[in-house]
Amino acid sequence: MPAQTDHLRTVEQRLLWLSHWMIHNANHIRPKVDGIKVGGHQASSASMVSIMTALYFSALRPEDRVAVKPHASPVFHAMQYLMGQQDRATLEAFRGYGGAQSYPSRTKDVDDVDFSTGSVGLGVAITSFAAMVQDYIAAKPWGADITRGRMVALVGDAEMDEGNVYEALQEGWKNDLRNCWWIVDYNRQSLDGIVREGLFGRIEKIFDAFGWDVVKIKHGALQRAAFEEPGGDKLREWIDACPNAEYSALTYMGGAVWRKRLMDDLGDQGDVTALIDRRSDRELAALMENLGGNCVATMAETFDAIDHDRPTCFLAYTIKGWGTPIAGHKDNHGGLMTTAQMAEWQAHMGVPEGDEWEPLATVETPDALQAFLSQVPFFSKGARRYTDDRVPVPEIGYRAEREVSTQMAFGKILDELARGDSPLSERILTTSPDVTGTTNLGPWVNRRKLFARSAQADAFIEHRIPSTAKWEFTPEGQHIELGIAEMNLFLLLGAAGLAHSLWGKRLIPIGTLYDPFVARGLDALNYACYQDARFIAVGTPSGVTLAPEGGAHQSVGTPLIGLAQDGLAAFEPAFADELAVIMEWAFDYLQRDGEGDPDERTWLRDETGGSVYLRLTTNPIEQPGKRHDEAFRQGSVDGAYWLRPPGPNCEVVIAYQGAVAPEAIKAAGRLTEARRDVGVLAVTSADRLNAGWTAAQRARARGNTAAVSHVERLMSDLPPHCRIVTVIDGHPATLSWLGSVEGHRTVPLGVEHFGQTGTIGELYRHYGIDAEGIIEKVNGLTAGRRA
Repeated sequence: MPAQTDHLRTVEQRLLWLSHWMIHNANHIRPKVDGIKVGGHQASSASMVSIMTALYFSALRPEDRVAVKPHASPVFHAMQYLMGQQDRATLEAFRGYGGAQSYPSRTKDVDDVDFSTGSVGLGVAITSFAAMVQDYIAAKPWGADITRGRMVALVGDAEMDEGNVYEALQEGWKNDLRNCWWIVDYNRQSLDGIVREGLFGRIEKIFDAFGWDVVKIKHGALQRAAFEEPGGDKLREWIDACPNAEYSALTYMGGAVWRKRLMDDLGDQGDVTALIDRRSDRELAALMENLGGNCVATMAETFDAIDHDRPTCFLAYTIKGWGTPIAGHKDNHGGLMTTAQMAEWQAHMGVPEGDEWEPLATVETPDALQAFLSQVPFFSKGARRYTDDRVPVPEIGYRAEREVSTQMAFGKILDELARGDSPLSERILTTSPDVTGTTNLGPWVNRRKLFARSAQADAFIEHRIPSTAKWEFTPEGQHIELGIAEMNLFLLLGAAGLAHSLWGKRLIPIGTLYDPFVARGLDALNYACYQDARFIAVGTPSGVTLAPEGGAHQSVGTPLIGLAQDGLAAFEPAFADELAVIMEWAFDYLQRDGEGDPDERTWLRDETGGSVYLRLTTNPIEQPGKRHDEAFRQGSVDGAYWLRPPGPNCEVVIAYQGAVAPEAIKAAGRLTEARRDVGVLAVTSADRLNAGWTAAQRARARGNTAAVSHVERLMSDLPPHCRIVTVIDGHPATLSWLGSVEGHRTVPLGVEHFGQTGTIGELYRHYGIDAEGIIEKVNGLTAGRRA
């Protein structure tokens, strides 16, 4: 359709200009405060302009979702501006405070971002997991009415170096991935240099092995037309054989150098010489830079030709910096056009001075273009942020046992939900990276089955072989089993945790993994939280309490991850009844969206909701019996409660978190034999205690003298001479700050070094977190005070 192609070319040029002007304004026009380069990746944006124009203005439909290459953020913002979904002031503040973000962000940008990107490779991989989640939802009676779309990733070729991309490919193959496109901007330049020759030939074989179609788009319309001329076959052979670095260098040097090089290599052959001579230097440069990914008509035709739902990788050859004075230069990744270059390029682009921000500047028929834009399918529904009703949370009860671990209690709570038919239980999606059984998800999976697009029988069941695991795969299943890749776990949780926004169907995702390996997926966990995805991550077993496994499987720093990670409320309950209360709260917390008044009781931002991290253990410990008082229930959620309230002359407080509860209780009992006044503080969440404390301090600094946090109320009646000993099976810094709340001298106990094998008692003694170790520290503290 010639008219549509003309409009696409107009849009392409508008996006090229606006994205580059936005970056230029941020670096050369807007007043500088810090005196450092603002940046913005002009060359990386230029290589994506034609691809994004063809994709958004021709191929996509509203149900499609896109993860935009981080460095193409300016093109995305320019596109939203052109469509009236972004304002000029935000673009003028690009990479500034309150402005359009450096990389597309669901939570920070005001325009219609589907997936946040930034940490390269993660935005690519999450699209495959989003496609899997889409299939999962569509297979359920409550989700059958969704319109399936394509999950699309715009990929920088250097992102293909990221290992998590290949982990995702494997998982997609195992789950019969559908409706997923990855479009690779193959400009063959990375931050530090030129991509190795022949690399994508290897990568292509990997895609093929995992069942993807691979579509190469190497030559644009100009080149293909030239190849039909006499001598064109020789020109094509030369282009296809030219090394990446050489092609980039020639592009940067321009038409005259292209002519000399081609004449040196192909001249004196009659028809080839004539082909070259028929073109001016400018026309020859345009021909040689007309790779497939820089030809909007070619890209539109290629996308339009796909009529199936198989996963497809488009390898689009491009010129980095295409259409600009810095095209092809080896250093252009972070480079910027100078003021002189921009002025010359502005004249070349035909943009009058004063019209730099005008969306339709240079457009000869603005009414016709507006008519075209108004009918672009992808933008026809406006912003595509959906929501879903909150799922009611039933009371989470737990029958007390004499001894039980928090990991086992977690499994029993889910099993109890699996037995019922509550609306909550049908929306729970569980997942685990090959540790389903050992993290106590087995009973849930046996009842609720595993998800697959088509039913798969369990051979052990068919042959009547006894097994505790009944692995039945069915479209009705509610568990997605993953391979051993924690990055994939958090990417799947991230995609599932956005289901209410992407498809208008709420999920309650729960993922389990071994706690020490939270760190292996930490980048993807942070990425999921940055998206504001909602899920529960269960790290278990944890700490040196996993004694026989040794240091490789004993987590030390994960409590600090829970303390520091934004968007994630971290808990480490010691007892089953605490866990039940926390899980009931968590199921509701996942669904909050900012409505309601801020909770000035704790100064936590609970009304906004978020994700939850539970650090659990395998060690069965004696339970305290039935507890129904509100102080216990509310304290478990707020982060702490007094297990043994301090008296008015309290000498010592033992504050513990998690599995070491029996040691803290035992130490307190023995210390009181000497008629000491000892308080025991049960900390369920150092994270929430600390967050509330710092928030209350900020409020007081702003003039609200009545702001008091939960931990401040807990500590307010302790006498000045009271000493605090904190203890945790994890890094001692997790609780060491408690003494700063009211200025009490504090000794933090915990684990700072890799563990070793042994019994729990031996390791607790080795690290001084057993009752004896606690008593020794208390005696040392009180002896020092008396002296």
